[in-house]
Amino acid sequence: MVGKLYFTGINMKRMIKIKTLLIAGLALLIVSCKSDKKISNNNSAESKKELVNMIDWGFTPTTAIDSLVKKYTPFTLTTDVSKLSDNEKKMIPKLIEIAQIMDELFWFEAYGNKQEFIRGLSSDKEKAFGLINYGPWDRLGSNAPWKEGVQAKPLGANYYPSDMTKEEFEAANLPGKDDLYTFIRRDQEGKLITVPYHVQFEKEHKRAAELLRECAALAENEGLKKYLTLRATALETDQYQESDMAWLDMKTNRIEFVVGPIETYEDQLFGYKAAHEAYVLIKDMDWSKRLAKYGEFLPDLQKGLPVPERYKAETPGSDTELNAYDVVYYSGDCNAGSKTIAINLPNDEEVQLAKGTRRLQLKNAMQAKFDKILIPIADQLIDPSQRGHITFDAFFSNTMFHEVAHGLGIKNTINGKGPVRRALRELASALEEGKADMLGLYMIKQLHEAGEIEGDLKDFYVTFMAGIFRSVRFGASSAHGKANMIRFNYFDEMGAFAKDPEKGTYKVNFEKFEEAMNSLSEKILTLQGNGDYKGVGQLVYNKGKIGPGLQADLDMLSQKGIPVDIIFEQGVEAMGL
Repeated sequence: MVGKLYFTGINMKRMIKIKTLLIAGLALLIVSCKSDKKISNNNSAESKKELVNMIDWGFTPTTAIDSLVKKYTPFTLTTDVSKLSDNEKKMIPKLIEIAQIMDELFWFEAYGNKQEFIRGLSSDKEKAFGLINYGPWDRLGSNAPWKEGVQAKPLGANYYPSDMTKEEFEAANLPGKDDLYTFIRRDQEGKLITVPYHVQFEKEHKRAAELLRECAALAENEGLKKYLTLRATALETDQYQESDMAWLDMKTNRIEFVVGPIETYEDQLFGYKAAHEAYVLIKDMDWSKRLAKYGEFLPDLQKGLPVPERYKAETPGSDTELNAYDVVYYSGDCNAGSKTIAINLPNDEEVQLAKGTRRLQLKNAMQAKFDKILIPIADQLIDPSQRGHITFDAFFSNTMFHEVAHGLGIKNTINGKGPVRRALRELASALEEGKADMLGLYMIKQLHEAGEIEGDLKDFYVTFMAGIFRSVRFGASSAHGKANMIRFNYFDEMGAFAKDPEKGTYKVNFEKFEEAMNSLSEKILTLQGNGDYKGVGQLVYNKGKIGPGLQADLDMLSQKGIPVDIIFEQGVEAMGL
């Protein structure tokens, strides 16, 4: 139970015309990640909607593609539109159109020529699975190729030349090469060059900016109006900090819009490049008021972290905010493979230290994952004596405090290696997700002891344990999946749980669970503070893998037909507008 509340089940100048930027050797076949100078105008979001309706999701898998598609289960995104004003209802279709533009840009970043790829697929199920994954690699299967003849996915997706090595990149004297908003390409002589996003995607960003300004004209909330106006300029300039600040200043807006190149998960070569995405959200005003107070505890919780003082010397931003939402539209990165159920933004370390962050809890999507996935997993893998501790209240709280905990710890290394994100490169995301999971539990325990959270602490721990089985199924290509692999193996070694060899179910040892939680928290915070790239690599190598016993359990869940994640029917019609 959170805060003494009873939760009742709510969860891209245009692609540069200079042909020399893309040498012929980069025009790859379907067997690799493609660069292409055109962004498709096809409405991918509507394609997804049609495919959700086209497939009878109750089918029994009989082929390999059947089994892949059945990793997902459909869910309709909607909200109570009666609470929206006339102007807000007029904004929604425009926001969705912007989100659809972001979706096409993410296709280019993740793969390349979407339409050429789709034309090469033979069935509706192949098209559905291709659209869900934004290409021919299974995002819930460690990015393994699911289409015959397809090579391994380039770690750098389409952000870098496919023939570029890490050594070539690191040796290049190329200003802006590690910027969040640049592509790396080759010039006519084959040398590496940078192409800014606002140049690469000039036409698309211009259209999105026009729509943002139209929405700003409709906005009745002054904070939202300012943010939308500044975000439009950010898309045209690749300068996002001012709009991030304005986003943090919004307090009373009902419509929420997260849009632009944001997360760096797709760049698994270095973790430098941001991916386009968008969420259209409707704030639950009552729920948000109930959650508002928790950000206030961050400074005190920072002081109590189980690490030496130098690893917790930073002070979390004082303007941290928690809100609850119905999400009504996903596009781009957040819609690829496993779906996000909570958001912690902005990622700019300077903004975080100056003003904090906002944590957005997507309660309708959260509820869908709890009902359709977590409960069925618990019924199979959690000891019957502890299944009563699996609650939506605890699931919501664990997810919420995971996001809050991103604000704890350290953003800059203590030894001059710069921001943790740059020091740890492609390993940073998985370690950060692991940190947030551990410190989220730490927050729950501390607040519970202080009387700020009611309920049985065992609920949070057992629900967290069941959540490991849910998230580890996302695979090693997911930062969240990798973090859960590490945690499962670490907790196993420390005896935080035991498996009944006869029943095949797991039971939490609560005392050792807390010991493992504190130990792993200290290890992660120390690795981050030291910017210890090698040490993180060893942790991932040794523990970021699925052993035969756990794999057998995951295979059993698939054989039982328990989905791994959800796919959305979404848009204006789904909302009833």
